[in-house]
Parts: sequence; C-alpha cells; structure tokens
Amino acid sequence: MKTAMVWGASGGIGSALVQRLVDEGWAVLSVARDPGTVTPLPSEVIEADVADPRSVRQAVARAGELVQEVDLWIYAVGDITSVKAEDMSPEDWERILAANLTGAYLAIHYSLPLLTAEAHMVFLGAVSERLRLPGLAAYASAKAGLEAFAEVLRKEQRPRRVTLVRPKAVQTPLWGKVPFSLPPGAMSPQDLAERVLQAIQDGHSGVLNL
Repeated sequence: MKTAMVWGASGGIGSALVQRLVDEGWAVLSVARDPGTVTPLPSEVIEADVADPRSVRQAVARAGELVQEVDLWIYAVGDITSVKAEDMSPEDWERILAANLTGAYLAIHYSLPLLTAEAHMVFLGAVSERLRLPGLAAYASAKAGLEAFAEVLRKEQRPRRVTLVRPKAVQTPLWGKVPFSLPPGAMSPQDLAERVLQAIQDGHSGVLNL
C-alpha cells in the first residue's frame, strides 16, 4: 500500500483529495491545523500550523513515527483576503503568505527526508494572472511565488516529480472571504481531486492547468 501525506486536509480541496485517495486504497496522513475538522476517515490525522516552523517539524516527526516513507506529498493549504495594499495590515500580509507560500516551503523542507526517491510532490496553486485584481495583492503574490518555488524544486529534486496545479475557480469556502461571485463553470473539489489523481497516475510533472 502506498502512502500519501496531505497538508490542508480539512479544507474543501484537501478533504476531497483525502477522500479520493482513501477510495483508491492509499494510506493517508492528513495534516491540518485543527485535526477535529478533518473528514473523511480513515486516515491518520496530524496537527500542524504551517506558519510555525516548530509545529511543522513536529508534524513531520510524528509522520515518521507512523510510516516509513511517503510516496505522494500534497500541499493544499490556502488562505485569502481581499484588502487593498494601502489598507492591509502587515499581519494580514504575513498570514496570507504564510498559508500559501512560506508554509509550503516549511512543509516540504522538513518532509523531504521522509519522501521516497521517486516521490511525487503536488502544490495547489491558482491561475495567478486572473488574480491580479484590487484587494488580492497578498494572495496573487503568494501564488506567483509558489509557482516559482515549485519550478525550482522540480529541478533540484529530480528524479522526484513536482506538479504545480493551476485550477480555475473551485467551489470552496474561501469564496466567502472575498467580495466576488463564484464564476460560472467553477469546479467542485471532487472534480478537481479526480483530475489531480489522474495526473498523478499518469506521471505528470510541471504545471497542470485545469
């Protein structure tokens, strides 16, 4: 049985990915800031705050106690706010970058020793050029930075594979945090999870536009 580690397992996309992997027979380590909100089960649930290096390090150490190695590693943590740069507090800026970019670095930095030699790493990004709207400076910057980070990591970690997923709008609770309407044709988290898993099975590496 192969093992997957999903960061952000309590979110709309993260939980859909966990469910799809469980359905496919994977052993899943679900990482979340609030373990009590993680569904579905069964999966091993680990608590971690990706804004805190110590918490991330402890989460990976706990994962190492539960499994010998990880075949598939997914970062699906995310947060968003809609505040113009002149009104945004430094705390809000740091929070959005911590969830979408710095947390991704911390999570993979500490996780790499646990990954198999041919592990697949997946980062949930966004179609960044569509995000350059008033109020989204922090979110758009973080997702653009995540793309650059994932591309460099892909080159550094060969033969391991790295996929950066660039989905169109997905129906998740994050839309409740911004003053925009969900666009027509938005994907469900389940549809996204299905397409991501298919790409993983096909051996995808690089940018995946959905």
